[in-house]
Amino acid sequence: MKLTNRPLYLVTDHTELSDEQFFNAIEQGCQNGVGLVQLRQKEGTSREIFELAQQVKTITDKYRVPLLIDDRLDIAQAVDAAGVHLGQSDLPVDVARNILGPRKFIGATAKTLKQAKAAEEMGADYLGVGAIFPTTTHVKTVHTSVETLGKIKQAVGIPVYAIGGLKADNVDAIDGAHVDGVAVVSAIMKAEDPAKAAQEFRNAVEEAIG
Repeated sequence: MKLTNRPLYLVTDHTELSDEQFFNAIEQGCQNGVGLVQLRQKEGTSREIFELAQQVKTITDKYRVPLLIDDRLDIAQAVDAAGVHLGQSDLPVDVARNILGPRKFIGATAKTLKQAKAAEEMGADYLGVGAIFPTTTHVKTVHTSVETLGKIKQAVGIPVYAIGGLKADNVDAIDGAHVDGVAVVSAIMKAEDPAKAAQEFRNAVEEAIG
């Protein structure tokens, strides 16, 4: 599987959702335009996160959508996920690459041009850049301007995804940054109709990134 032509990237959030709602949102997303899924699960034991990842992978495999695991290389290896996404406080990208090998995707969070260049040099396959807008998730975020987003995209040769508070009705703010896609959490995970939300978001993203 390749990262090209996957403009809508879903990052999961289990808070305030039942298991049924959680898995349904992921499946509806994969059916309706999501091209990448990242399992972000901060709560629970390693066993619980492993079992959750297995269930999510069953869904993503069904739709041939790559599954990335947030932070946890051990979980990514245990479920044979497509790869891992690493933040600035996680293992360095080059260390993860040595562990995972050349065939797995490694994504990195970058909020500055310096961080973006360093991640690419260490072997990252793509970047998640943001937060572009304030988010409703329970994850600490730092604002990244659309101007910085555009500069990062110009400076690196790997796909760049904008993240942070982006919705179908405000994603046009990144028009001109020429990124490869948008990562979304609440707009799909917390939507009353995840299928409709995914379709609308995918259309809006494709229009915004041209």
